[in-house]
Amino acid sequence: MDKDFQNKHNKGLDMLQDYKSHLEKQVLELKKLDEKSEFMKSWNENSIKEKLEEIKIVDKILKSLIRF
Repeated sequence: MDKDFQNKHNKGLDMLQDYKSHLEKQVLELKKLDEKSEFMKSWNENSIKEKLEEIKIVDKILKSLIRF
């Protein structure tokens, strides 16, 4: 495998992993807000669902790229 290609591949994996970590932190923060306020719970419900779905998608992408 070309060294330059491998470096780009690894950098892409790192960026995806960082994005996944960022989404997970956002979900945790939203859940903390939910615990403090019933209003925030209803407000954040949709956002949390969307972010959890996005995390699943990014995770699937990471798993399939690692096998490559």
